[in-house]
Amino acid sequence: MSIDVIGHLNINNSSESQSAKGADFDINHLEAAAKALDEAGFDRALIHFTSVWSESMMVAQHAASVTKRLGFMVAHRPGFTAPTIAARQFATLDQLTGGRAAVHIITGGNDAELRQDGSHIGKDERYARADEYLDILKKEWTSDKPFDYRGKYYHVEQAFSKIKCVNTPHIPIYFGGASDAAIEVAGKHADVYALWGETYAQARETVSRVKASAAKHGRQIRFSLSMRPILASTEEAAWQKAQGILEQTRQLSEKTGPVFKPQENTGAHRLLEAAAQGPRVDKRLWTELAKLTGAWQGNSTSLVGTAEQVVDAMLDYYDMGITTFLIRGFDPIEDTKLYGRELLPLLREMTHKRSAGESLRNEKSQAGSLV
Repeated sequence: MSIDVIGHLNINNSSESQSAKGADFDINHLEAAAKALDEAGFDRALIHFTSVWSESMMVAQHAASVTKRLGFMVAHRPGFTAPTIAARQFATLDQLTGGRAAVHIITGGNDAELRQDGSHIGKDERYARADEYLDILKKEWTSDKPFDYRGKYYHVEQAFSKIKCVNTPHIPIYFGGASDAAIEVAGKHADVYALWGETYAQARETVSRVKASAAKHGRQIRFSLSMRPILASTEEAAWQKAQGILEQTRQLSEKTGPVFKPQENTGAHRLLEAAAQGPRVDKRLWTELAKLTGAWQGNSTSLVGTAEQVVDAMLDYYDMGITTFLIRGFDPIEDTKLYGRELLPLLREMTHKRSAGESLRNEKSQAGSLV
């Protein structure tokens, strides 16, 4: 199984542990970070979406203009743009970037933030709306003739898009959400289901649930895991680095005032359940930052150690069927460069060996059955 590695492209040089250096919207940082991800060998970059920050698709378009091969996983909330228009926007982005576009469907886990953009329906309704939204997106991308669609939330007549995606049948659809309602929609629509940095036991459970949902639609899905690797030349130094990040995050929060808000989404609650098991879970899953921040913005657990140790832990997830890793650090550009030097080459080498060994075992098994 080949792997994809996705980074994170932010609009300024900040993280939980460091305040922004420069403007809140720092185009120089955006360009430098995009180039760093491209040069480090990342396959894609996630561009996040919130109700108060820059528009994700426009950020992707600019980042594409300063990079050569980097793909973009553009976070997008269904329900705020007409699905027919969004389909044409994403198809246009895919054409402009030469096939480097992908969409990450996020319904939103904070009701107060969603109300900022005018959405007042509950979580289960949001997923029901997302289901219809994705029906129409895919029809716009693939239909060779006008179509009608009537649902509870959307009603279109003779909808059609003359612009199609470079990718066929359409751009990849990533999907996040851990509730039962979310997983039902993911099973029907997602090409890649994205989960946060859960424990081994939690990840196995999530993968099993999503596979079962997809099977009801005769589909198979790939899986992505989000993690914050903390690397150093020795394990002791890596854990010291992790504690330093934790203290910097605590001090920054005390200095600027509380910025971490209680989360309503199921994924964040699952990370807090992992944190309740202790600061270190499984081989080297570090949960203290998730506990400190309340799993704010979700992706807040880390794998801590040398590059070899972190890759060893990532291989355990790979053996569960996870073939995409979304990784980002706490010093955005410097950590990107570090990952490109030490983590990505080793991860690709080891997963290739794993995949080659599995293929060889399958061939021997098939040959034996014919004897």
